[in-house]
Amino acid sequence: MVELVRDGGVARIFLNRPHKVNALDSALLDALAACLEGLAGDETLRVVVLAGRGRAFCAGADVHELAALEPRSARDFAARIHRACDAARRLPVPVVAQLHGAVIGAGLELAAACDLRIAAEGTRFAMPEVRLGIPSVVEAALLPRLVGSGRAAWLVLTGEPIDAQRAYDWGLIEVVCAPADLDQSVAATVQRLLAGERRALQMQKELLHAWDEQPLAQSIAESLERFAQAYAGAEPKRRLRNTIPRA
Repeated sequence: MVELVRDGGVARIFLNRPHKVNALDSALLDALAACLEGLAGDETLRVVVLAGRGRAFCAGADVHELAALEPRSARDFAARIHRACDAARRLPVPVVAQLHGAVIGAGLELAAACDLRIAAEGTRFAMPEVRLGIPSVVEAALLPRLVGSGRAAWLVLTGEPIDAQRAYDWGLIEVVCAPADLDQSVAATVQRLLAGERRALQMQKELLHAWDEQPLAQSIAESLERFAQAYAGAEPKRRLRNTIPRA
């Protein structure tokens, strides 16, 4: 259900349930969370790419499992979605979502939990839970941070899909490209990320989360501390020396 492909410091994770349009059931969510959590301590890891096999990234939560839920099992299922999304957010390296086809419901929450999102033209994004009699929950809470409160409200209250161009215009995704160029566009982004120093990227990711969640004064204070911490290692001076023109 989850396929992990390693290429040096780059890990590519594929949702691999194409016959179900990569719909997220408990087994797939548990496997994805375990895969992401298992990568967290890998010191050789530099970038993670999250993608989907088949004709879409993810069609959302598995409707057959949703239909069988009761109050207690519903809480457990939502917690599984959160565990997978939180594992992506907590990885100490950048996570890039490679999106195509459909990015629906819990699949959009998973994409929102990634650091960068790249989508092919024709991809559709939607949060249709209210049409199924349930609210959008857990990492749907990231949507106002990405697109603003009004656009987030539009997504979760209407359930109407938007296309990749509108998703780009709204700030939900960072890059939109032709479907034939999706792999190349993701690869180019991975190379840009690999140019960064691993520890600096980790601190920057942590600061991005802090800036989202903390008051401004606290965010600035933490930024000052992280800047000083960066100089505890040799990498900043080594890299900076290489940028100084020689007389």
